[in-house]
Amino acid sequence: MDIQELYKLYEAHPVVTTDSRNCPEGSIFIALKGASFDGNKFAKAALEKGCSYAVIDEKEYAEEGNERLILVDDALITYKELAREHRRRFLIPVIGITGTNGKTTSKELISAVLAEKYNVLHTEGNFNNDVGVPRTLLRIRPEHEIAVIEMGASHEGDIEKLAAYVEPTCGLITNVGRAHLQGFGSFEGVKRTKGELYDYMKAHGSLLFLNESNSDLAEMAEQREFDRIISYGQDETANIQGEVVDCAPFLRFRWHENGGEWKEVLTHLVGSYNLDNMLAAIAIGLHFGVAPQQICHALENYVPSNNRSQLTETASNKLVVDAYNANPSSMAAAIENFRLMNVENKMAILGDMRELGDVTDAEHQKVADAVKAAGITDVWLVGDNFAKTDTDFRKFKDVEEVKAEIRKAQPKNHYILIKGSNGTKLFELPELL
Repeated sequence: MDIQELYKLYEAHPVVTTDSRNCPEGSIFIALKGASFDGNKFAKAALEKGCSYAVIDEKEYAEEGNERLILVDDALITYKELAREHRRRFLIPVIGITGTNGKTTSKELISAVLAEKYNVLHTEGNFNNDVGVPRTLLRIRPEHEIAVIEMGASHEGDIEKLAAYVEPTCGLITNVGRAHLQGFGSFEGVKRTKGELYDYMKAHGSLLFLNESNSDLAEMAEQREFDRIISYGQDETANIQGEVVDCAPFLRFRWHENGGEWKEVLTHLVGSYNLDNMLAAIAIGLHFGVAPQQICHALENYVPSNNRSQLTETASNKLVVDAYNANPSSMAAAIENFRLMNVENKMAILGDMRELGDVTDAEHQKVADAVKAAGITDVWLVGDNFAKTDTDFRKFKDVEEVKAEIRKAQPKNHYILIKGSNGTKLFELPELL
């Protein structure tokens, strides 16, 4: 069965599931495989639970004469091709986003701004890999007027493959930094991989939104000789220029377009590093005709709820929660922002950074040195990687040891930065603080 035939089935049964535990009546089950599971084994069960068809890629699970079991060469590729076929049915702007840090926050801010004028389809959570992106594309419906699609990567070639299915009409890279180095091999590998979005956009005449103040991104764009660019940043030459007014603790900034009147915005995000994310949302909003006052309204009213740049006030402390992910670039930005915050009784709980390969030890030592240089003396380091650092800071094996110490010490009246890779589970700490 070719993709056109499969899409006809999808039009008659427009719900796709990859989870045999969730089989809506009349849906299509796609049998994906992972390191510890094989969806082919559950295809028949999916049909019994309500699916009309099941797409499989292992011949042993096919049954002669059973047309509800559709055998393909590769179920994941078929899933992505089905999603691309669906995406092509909609002549709407599709904004592609990738980057080392800030892509999920940027996606949320851009979607909030565009929602002031449009019915927006955007990536939910961080479903930004080769399973999550097709899932998002298949959610596009006739009522949607614009789509914002986030793309993540951990190996070279990942963005190239995703962009080929997303087919963005415009897009941006938030930044390039030192993350997933185990998969990319080096910082140059990061730039090549993220730059795959630029490669697609250049080849297809897509509009680029460029952070002109980021020298790496500016160089990457110049190398590809883009014809269509809208720039943003802190430089006077940017189409959308912005600057931080205050961070005490929420980011307050001001912006203008092409040297026009300044407009000031008080956000609900902590971190001066979020200025770039705000400016990207402004640039995109203006391009798509969202009025400046609507843009300011959207940014002022966006409240994070995903453990990213989130300030949480408890009965005992105020918490700067950025516990979803961590890498050397985002750690450095978070520590610097925490240093600049004009508050008392600072404390930091920092968890291991993952997937750094050969530079793991060196990068964790840099973080320990940076937080010391920032003048933060009450620091708890969590995980095996931080355990190897040369520092006098307190060290904990895992989040459970931290929880036990919190229950014992009961810290009060602190501003506490909580940041670490998701696997360290520091997001479990706020309810105890």
